[in-house]
Parts: sequence; structure tokens; C-alpha cells
Amino acid sequence: MELLFVHGALVRDGAWWWQPTAALLREQTGIESRSLALPSCGETASRGGLHEDAAALREALDRGGDTIVVGHSYGGTVVAEAGQHPAIARLLYISSYLPDVGQAQAAIMSGESDPVSIADLGDGTLGLAGYDAASFGARFMQDADAAAVSGGWDRVAPQSAEAFITPTSAAGWQGIDSTYLVCGQDRSTSVALQREHAARAMRSVELPTGHHPFISRPDLVVEQLRRLL
Repeated sequence: MELLFVHGALVRDGAWWWQPTAALLREQTGIESRSLALPSCGETASRGGLHEDAAALREALDRGGDTIVVGHSYGGTVVAEAGQHPAIARLLYISSYLPDVGQAQAAIMSGESDPVSIADLGDGTLGLAGYDAASFGARFMQDADAAAVSGGWDRVAPQSAEAFITPTSAAGWQGIDSTYLVCGQDRSTSVALQREHAARAMRSVELPTGHHPFISRPDLVVEQLRRLL
């Protein structure tokens, strides 16, 4: 068994985000983690949208054996679009999305009463708008330490608009053993929206954390992962 982490929107370097949990998981179980590079976030030679992100996930799964796929935030939409794959043993969602066929990321997020501020950068990409390091930390990482907030802010990145406006053509979560971790103190994705998507998973657990528990409380994430082994 191995683990593949699919990070969220408008950031880069999934390995950095997942590292606190990866290290603890390795220490306790010996399981290794990989993190997916998303074309839509400029992490590969050619930038793409949702379709290219899903293709990258399928290619990564082709190279491994039985895998627990962890989707954070937008990462869940990538999992859905990637469709069924024989290497997926379990799915773990963290403040994420389980979209039905035909749903686009932007449409899912449009119902939020306090949406994250995103701007068109004029080159086919979108980016966070109106944030500085302090306000970013308060919105997305309020329960993390200052060093983690600084590292997160350094990894904010533009993302292809296609990742947000492309409707899904598959619902890869259907029929797969899945657990959803609701982040009860999340200031990015509302708890109400999380619970709506958590209802589509086979089980859900609520954590007393913000949007990135794999940084602020890796112990709680590893506890849930160990139950999937």
C-alpha cells in the first residue's frame, strides 16, 4: 500500500504541504507517500486544466500498486474526473469535493456565502486576490504556526482558469471506499458545503481544525489513515 496526495487549488508543491503527515505516517506505519504535480498549477512542462490534472493522476496511479488517494479541496475534483482506476484502494477527502458528472469547480464554490477572493490574471489563469501573508494565514491556516503560514504563502500560485470552469465528465468516487474529513474550523470551505459533499462518501469524521489539518494536526490525519489500512 502507498499513498498519493492531490493538493488543492491555487498553490504548488504538494509534497511540502503533505510533509508533516507523510513523515508521521512513515514513522508509524512505514507507508510512503507521493504527491501529484498538477499541470493546471504550472507544476509540469505544459500547463493544462482539469482534464490534464486528471490525466496526470491516472498516469501516477499507473506507476504504482494499491494506493490510498487523498484529495484536498480541489484535489477531490481531480479524483472525480480521473474516473475509476484499479490501483485505487481507498479515497480520503479533506475539506474537499465529490462532484457529480457535469459539475464544475467554480459552480460548486459559487454557493459560498463568504467566497475566497479570486481574480482573473488576464493570461488564462486565476489567482488569489487581496491577500497578504497575514490575511492568507488568518483565512487558510489560522491553526498553523508562523513558519508553516510563511511556507504556505510562498507556495501560492496561479492556476489555469480551465481547472475551475470545466465540468466533470466522470465521478470517480462512486463505488470506491471513501472517508471524508470535515474540517470543523475551516475558514476557506464552509462546513455546510463540506458536509454536503461528505454525505456522498461512505463515512465522515469531523476534525477540530482549519483547512490544512495535514499541517496543523498531522496526528489526527494519520489516525484516520491508519483505520484505512
